[in-house]
Amino acid sequence: MQCATFRKRRVFIFFSGLIILLLFISGPVTALTPDEENTIRIYEAVNASVVNITNIALTYDFFLNPIPSQASGSGSIISKQGHILTNTHVVKDAKRLVVTLSDGSKWSAKLVGADPVTDLAIIQIKAPPGRLTIIPMGTSDKLRPGQKVLAIGNPFGLERTLTTGIISAIRKHIKTDESEMEEVIQIDAAINPGNSGGPLIDSNGKMIGINTAIFTPSGGSVGIGFAVPINTALNILNELIEKGYVAYPWLGVETQALVPEVAKALKLPVSHGVMVARISRGGPAHRAGIRGGNQRVEIGNAIFIIGGDIIVALDGISFKTGEEFHEILKSKKPGDRIILTIWRGQTKRELSVRLGERPR
Repeated sequence: MQCATFRKRRVFIFFSGLIILLLFISGPVTALTPDEENTIRIYEAVNASVVNITNIALTYDFFLNPIPSQASGSGSIISKQGHILTNTHVVKDAKRLVVTLSDGSKWSAKLVGADPVTDLAIIQIKAPPGRLTIIPMGTSDKLRPGQKVLAIGNPFGLERTLTTGIISAIRKHIKTDESEMEEVIQIDAAINPGNSGGPLIDSNGKMIGINTAIFTPSGGSVGIGFAVPINTALNILNELIEKGYVAYPWLGVETQALVPEVAKALKLPVSHGVMVARISRGGPAHRAGIRGGNQRVEIGNAIFIIGGDIIVALDGISFKTGEEFHEILKSKKPGDRIILTIWRGQTKRELSVRLGERPR
């Protein structure tokens, strides 16, 4: 009897030890992966830098009676002076702006500056510096598809929500319902109404973009979101704060890209460049003597306005596409004098143009 009891004890001890060993080898059931720990650490570090922005505007009923309406968005604290970076469309037409910090406190905000071209805006609150956590700034210089990204915002008014994903692509140009934007980051992290203006963050916990738009046939996220690169914002922040707007160079022309097929059909002396279709009367190009087109022709499935000057170089820099031409032009400032190399008929010449400021 004692032997049987002893054997039972040995079996119990053996299996108990085996279970403890297996638990020790497998680790705690609730253990986090390194990627999860990284995500949590970033959220806890950056969360307090993200704010909820309520836009209180006025609409009117059938009898023209004013009716207050509210919309919400997100923003990132970028200075101890209370400056907050967000989207232009988040604060557009606001009668009153209210910012909610991560501690739940609410502050009235004023619009400091807005730029519809990049869909970026700066607002400011007068909160004590000790209550303001500045978001770390990164760079968008060398972003690559496949990089992990995190988005923090207030979708549908749900404060400081975190979503994760990757960079899907770097787009040169996109067109939304409200605007056209150049140089945008495409992401698959879930972005919904209310996320606009919130930060896009890399795996080092630094802001690399500002979430701005989604592509959606249904109104909800379908995994195609867009963010403005942080370098675009850094290039214009000081101007927005100091002047309230961004001054862009203006040539005063409408152009169409010239490609070899079109050049061959029209028997032009060059195969690449941009054709000047129209000019703004009284604008920089008009004052410099640049000529616009005077005839419409159909080539393939496209209509071209021909007969105007063909621009093939700007300050000696040649280009092959309209995008390249506008990239070079964007690097200039209002008031700069540039040299355009053009073809007029069969004659090549150079014209000096002083750039103006794009009308706002």
